[in-house]
Amino acid sequence: MIQTSARLLQLLSLLQIRREWTGPALAVRMQVTERTVRRDIDKLRNLGYPVQASPGIAGGYQLGAGAQLPPLLLDDNEALAVALGLSSVAAGPVAGIGEASVRALAKLEQVLPARLRPKFAMLKAAVTTLPSLAAPVDPLKLTAVSSAIADRRLITFDYTTADGGFGRRLAEPYRLVDTGRRWYLVAWDVEREDWRTFRADRIASVPSERKKYVPRPLPAQDLAAYVQRSITRSPYRYDVVVRLRAPLHVVAALVSPHVASLEADGGNMTILRAGWDSLETPAAHLASLDLDFEILEPEVFRSHAVKLAERLNRAARGPGPTSQ
Repeated sequence: MIQTSARLLQLLSLLQIRREWTGPALAVRMQVTERTVRRDIDKLRNLGYPVQASPGIAGGYQLGAGAQLPPLLLDDNEALAVALGLSSVAAGPVAGIGEASVRALAKLEQVLPARLRPKFAMLKAAVTTLPSLAAPVDPLKLTAVSSAIADRRLITFDYTTADGGFGRRLAEPYRLVDTGRRWYLVAWDVEREDWRTFRADRIASVPSERKKYVPRPLPAQDLAAYVQRSITRSPYRYDVVVRLRAPLHVVAALVSPHVASLEADGGNMTILRAGWDSLETPAAHLASLDLDFEILEPEVFRSHAVKLAERLNRAARGPGPTSQ
């Protein structure tokens, strides 16, 4: 009986770490016969675990969704990671999930093995979360989008634009990107026939799934970098590029990734790219960094900087002699 129980726990653990297993693969991994695997699968089903089976050569077993959430098997590192994640997510940008995180954490702490409690206490004490300025987003919208991404299904949703406009969108969802302050959806807008980056907090309704779509080539390999370029450059009138006379790590400590994209230019230089609607704002921002820099683009920004420098020079000289 003990041997059977241990084998069921092993089988359950295997089903939880991979999306699908074939019967022969499970038999080899557990060092039992395929017949034993089938019997153990039936026992898990009798215990309430929704184990699904697909027929054929390419078929196999996978743990599906059921009416109730079954117990999860976590190793030491997974348990610590989940506990620490629950501690921090209570102050995160997903609206209404803080209370649920606290409840889940209380349940997890109650069953943490004694050997893990000191380590978790040290990790928890060492981590402090500042109050978040993030735009809150409904977790139901995130889960609906992520489900559609996994199933490669079109979604429709109401969306509010930056200028207050409102409309219905039909899109192929590809990736959710968390920038720390906001969630963004990278999707192909079917009606506009172009790639779009949607702010998740501006999605005004829970997305509804439609038919499946055939995936198309992504606009970039690194979608996180693609989103950063979209939110720091694309929507703006001026695309400013400057070379700062400081290494990348120094500039990165001064410039938020929400403001500009940065890349190393040799060992001691950094290229900054960002979008602005006026030239006064980047001039003031760059001057406040207290770093030497040269303007690479656009030419109009260089002319603006010359005029601004002349104005500042006159101000620095003080009032001139007054006429009698």
